[in-house]
Amino acid sequence: MPSLVNMEVELAVKGFLIDQEKMVEVVERMTKELKMGLAKDTHPRAVIKCFVTYVQDLPTGKERGKYLALDLGGTNFRVLLVTLLSQTDIHITSKSYEFPSTLMTGTGKALFDFLAECLAEFCKENAVENDNLPLGFTFSFPLQQQGLSKGILVAWTKGFNCEGVVGKNVVQLLQEAIERRGDIRINTVAVLNDTVGTLMSCAFNHPNCRIGLIVGTGSNACYVEKTVNAECFEGYQTSPKPSMVINCEWGAFGDNGVLEFVRTTYDKVVDKVTPNPGKQTFEKCISGMYMGELVRLVVVEMIGRGAMFVGDSSQRIQQRWSFKSSYISDIESDGPGEYRSCNKVLHELGIIGSQEADKEALRFICEAVSSRSAKLCACGLVTIINKMNINEVVIGIDGSVYRYHPKYHDMLQFHMRKLLKPGVKFELVVSEDGSGRGAALVAATAVQSKPKM
Repeated sequence: MPSLVNMEVELAVKGFLIDQEKMVEVVERMTKELKMGLAKDTHPRAVIKCFVTYVQDLPTGKERGKYLALDLGGTNFRVLLVTLLSQTDIHITSKSYEFPSTLMTGTGKALFDFLAECLAEFCKENAVENDNLPLGFTFSFPLQQQGLSKGILVAWTKGFNCEGVVGKNVVQLLQEAIERRGDIRINTVAVLNDTVGTLMSCAFNHPNCRIGLIVGTGSNACYVEKTVNAECFEGYQTSPKPSMVINCEWGAFGDNGVLEFVRTTYDKVVDKVTPNPGKQTFEKCISGMYMGELVRLVVVEMIGRGAMFVGDSSQRIQQRWSFKSSYISDIESDGPGEYRSCNKVLHELGIIGSQEADKEALRFICEAVSSRSAKLCACGLVTIINKMNINEVVIGIDGSVYRYHPKYHDMLQFHMRKLLKPGVKFELVVSEDGSGRGAALVAATAVQSKPKM
């Protein structure tokens, strides 16, 4: 342990340090919850929902042609034209559209009319308005799928609250808005969330990719299950296709209390000030939306006890959510004994001229929070690999925490190796634009796997 870090700080972060024994326990508990989500009898009371996605065909790398993708994940949204020329030659034209905030809480009709208007403008700019191209729709809100092109909105999140959409099929709402215009011909063939897009995008170049993971603002994973185990799929016993992609919605793991043994008092404080207290317990221990606030709470407590930044506090750090999660990546990117990025962060927070011991303590707190995130993520991936019972797998990953934290990839690898059975091989791969390219690939496999008339 760093000699400069005082006992008070070490004690404060003790709860974030999860040992091997606890990690094994997390895997055991998560395995049980995952099985409950898959089984028809226990699904209604399961916290890890294991939603059926209706995606049964992974890309082969031989998909060709032109496809449209629409990506609505929050306040920006994008339209893409993806041309698959060969496995290595993919041409993507995309455009982002600024989202008027009034649409987020207006009517569903206004929202989908806006999406259709941008889609029409994009298609005309690219001269494909009459081509009747297949479209994949990435819709990163909780959906219950009833088919590949039928997704019922369960609830709005991320500040959206458009009336007349919850309980409706979002594909149908989009298609109706397109038809109301009458100036473009498009066929929406699939709706998916970003984890599925991540898996599909990665599988196009890595045939052995079977898991898609997001570790960014939020966290979730999907994986390829045997169709016979996906009991919530009506045709699970009779389907001619052996596989089904399952959207775990693993962020809710622990909502029933089974994760209390790895949560800290700081986690409970963060949970109380979120818009959804008591929900997404696992996600709140892992994802970028909450990591910075966890660090801030520890630091503020240490300042209050006179254990850090004595006589040097700032108003800024007393404000909720003022410590961005990107600061953790910055602070941990400094080499041993270096504080260049750390000094920048402290400057932004209005803390000037602090001691080296304070900077060491801050780094120590950041490392405690980020390493717990990576350990829990490793537990989740190991649970899924064990459930699939395979010896070799590629995992497609996207999200700001995984992409930008300097040590996250290495921590994930290290802890997964310690937990997996000997001989199991895995590779972690950054997935390129899952929500765009992945959506086009879901559309491509949907079209190309249909029996030819």
